[in-house]
Amino acid sequence: MTSIASREHQMFPTLTPGQMDLARRFASGPERRFQPGEVIYAIGATDAPAWLVLQGSIEVIRRDGLTHEALITTHHEGQFSGEVNQLAGLPAIAGGHAGPQGCTALPFDAAHLRALMVGSAELGEIVMRALILRRVGLIAEGGAGTILIGVPDSREVVELQGFLNRAGLPNLVLDVRDDQEGRALAVRTGVLPEELPLVVCPAGPVLKRPTVEELAACLGLVPEIDPERIVDVAVVGAGPAGLATAVYAASEGLSVLVLDARAMGGQAGASARIENYLGFPTGISGQALAGRAFNQALKFGAEVAIPIAVERLDCDGGALTLACAGDRRVKARAVVIASGARYRRPDIPNLAEFEGAGVSYWVSAVEARLCAGEEVALVGGGNSAGQAVVFLAPQVKTLHLVVRRDLEETMSRYLIERIHALANVEIHVGSEIAGLEGSRARGLTAATFRDRRDGALHTCPLRHMFLFIGADPNADWARSCVETDGKGFVVTGSRGLPLETSMPGVFAIGDVRAGSTKRVAAAVGEGAAVVAQIHSLFAQQAARATA
Repeated sequence: MTSIASREHQMFPTLTPGQMDLARRFASGPERRFQPGEVIYAIGATDAPAWLVLQGSIEVIRRDGLTHEALITTHHEGQFSGEVNQLAGLPAIAGGHAGPQGCTALPFDAAHLRALMVGSAELGEIVMRALILRRVGLIAEGGAGTILIGVPDSREVVELQGFLNRAGLPNLVLDVRDDQEGRALAVRTGVLPEELPLVVCPAGPVLKRPTVEELAACLGLVPEIDPERIVDVAVVGAGPAGLATAVYAASEGLSVLVLDARAMGGQAGASARIENYLGFPTGISGQALAGRAFNQALKFGAEVAIPIAVERLDCDGGALTLACAGDRRVKARAVVIASGARYRRPDIPNLAEFEGAGVSYWVSAVEARLCAGEEVALVGGGNSAGQAVVFLAPQVKTLHLVVRRDLEETMSRYLIERIHALANVEIHVGSEIAGLEGSRARGLTAATFRDRRDGALHTCPLRHMFLFIGADPNADWARSCVETDGKGFVVTGSRGLPLETSMPGVFAIGDVRAGSTKRVAAAVGEGAAVVAQIHSLFAQQAARATA
């Protein structure tokens, strides 16, 4: 029995009569009666509430491939529908219709569902656990959610699937070359090879070669942003620091909007395993940690908009304003810069040609699948590189670890010992990447490395290389308003509040802040601390207004 199957009683719990009476207090409307077979909520329906069954049943279905549907479960009296998307009013991944005897049920929209979780600790734990486990189950089934039709190892499919996986969204890839359903749809739509991949969103629309932003819009992930609304706290960056800010600020009653250009979790979200984070003695993947924090933020009512890139911070009087991609504007009483760092790129002229086509800046299950059984190289000697080596090495033929200095100078001892225990890892000390070979059509075919001691060059046939050579602060968008140091990190503490920048109401936390400790635990701690300082700022402003 799989671990998820063994927790079915937690995925689909039945509330006691007393718990049902308590839940009634949080319903968003009166009970409704549905006739046998009547659609209660459709796959892809936006703002579909969770339903508590009072009589009869709800049959829950998911998409199974392109044209078929499969029964997930049947909810009976005392059970409730929904998964994580119901917390935020996002489109439903599954659908539901009334069973053979019809159904009478109570609705709980996103706001009332969150109120139930906060208002009742016992019910909140039951419901939250069930919603999360159901999402995990949908991912494990593989047929629900978004369907990608194309060549699995192509740059475009890898990018889109990587986004969906980082967002914790179930997806299925159909190889257009040999999958009958996928090939048939491509033929029917008359799609040209250069228009692949096709993407079928849960609600039904078919996209041709979409960008990540277009896919996110089709999935209903990006909320409408009112340019005149002023939120209490706008957080730029959905890494550990930003998500911690969202959780603490929203739980204390502040309105919060989190924006990120890529995915939740930041650089930590791409870590295969984090083993030195307090409270997880066996370790936890960065994606799992970010997913838990994301769900916590939703639980307390924070809004999360991904992917939306913040292009500029405007601070010329009035409310602080974030100018975002797509001509969006966000006004806020306080802005928290938690944008972390961007991956450092070696100075190689044709590097961009191979990004996503052999060159990656992180290691996930997608990349591991693509290079299984092959010879690969990983460049970098920090802890993130060490975690990636430990995760990737058991799945490849040979892993060449290329580092400038001895590992003892840059990596934690426990990771070094694990790497030395891996028989298929070859460590090349004193080397650096010098060039790449291949083409856009074929991807990466070889890499050239330079010995820093004598300048000797060595070319190695490779189709996959991973770069973990550090990161630079991601603060260009805010530099017109805040002071930065010589390396581009945001300076804080000059105005009295330790995490406030040189601009009143603008704070900086995590990796982007000058002098910060580059650890997940430190980022989370600063995310909590900044909320207390924001409350202090608001109190000062209120005192001045009434003086």
